[in-house]
Amino acid sequence: MAKAIKKQALGRGLSALLQEPEKNQQTAGSTSSSPQVGTIVELELNRIEVNPFQPRTQFKEEAIRELASSIQELGVIQPITVRKTKANTFQLVSGERRFRASKLLDLKTIPAYIRIANDQEALEMALVENIQREDLDPIEIALSYQRLIDDIQLTQEQMSQRVGKKRSTIANYLRLLKLDPLIQTGMRDGFISMGHGRAIVNISSHTDQIAIYKEIISNKLSVRATETLVKNYNTPNSVKTTKTNELPDFVKNGVEKIASYFGHKIDVKMEKKGAGKILIPFHSKEDYDRILKLFKSDK
Repeated sequence: MAKAIKKQALGRGLSALLQEPEKNQQTAGSTSSSPQVGTIVELELNRIEVNPFQPRTQFKEEAIRELASSIQELGVIQPITVRKTKANTFQLVSGERRFRASKLLDLKTIPAYIRIANDQEALEMALVENIQREDLDPIEIALSYQRLIDDIQLTQEQMSQRVGKKRSTIANYLRLLKLDPLIQTGMRDGFISMGHGRAIVNISSHTDQIAIYKEIISNKLSVRATETLVKNYNTPNSVKTTKTNELPDFVKNGVEKIASYFGHKIDVKMEKKGAGKILIPFHSKEDYDRILKLFKSDK
């Protein structure tokens, strides 16, 4: 028989969605064989089904084990949220990490807040709770935002209010979905940061995005160096000189190729006698090392 425990405050974003019923508050002395909606109870784990709307696709085993260790010492501090499905079964809405960790410990019950929710509400609650977590990777957050747009039909302004994020922040996450899938995977695996991704997304061609991505990995470029590389990549044909029109044709014809090869604007200075200099700028140690490797690869 399920036993009710004292109700606790829920997360900010999730509580806005959980419009609790005004009745059916189960007490510890209840003799009901089925927990009532609107109560927090010790619910048997074998009566809970996982959430098919769970937007999160990766659960790190090490993090689950660490959470299990904490639960073993302190118990489950924050109840999971479930919804009633059939007579004696429930479906997980939020708290799958706590659910998994409790099963890992072979616990029999877990504190659970019970509510009524249709499929759309269950998806929205799972998405909003996930977005507010601090351990999600940027692509998981972006995908959650996209699902709120596609499945729940929320505008960016409505999402901003639901999750407590600026509209510009939401837009920046959504732009990451324009990255090539290979780069999205690299971001999820921690090879590059969101800052790198925000720089790369300014390149429209996926082929070129991958070329930049590989260069970042091989040369361990910082976000600032990546931003400079992308900026120069988008304007490789610019020639920086005080007297562009006075350059002879043989110089003009070759400058574009040189700039494209080094991924930089280059400076060309000509003297009246026909001699000249080609200056290749660099913007950081990483950028300088990248240029050196270009010379070495041609040997």
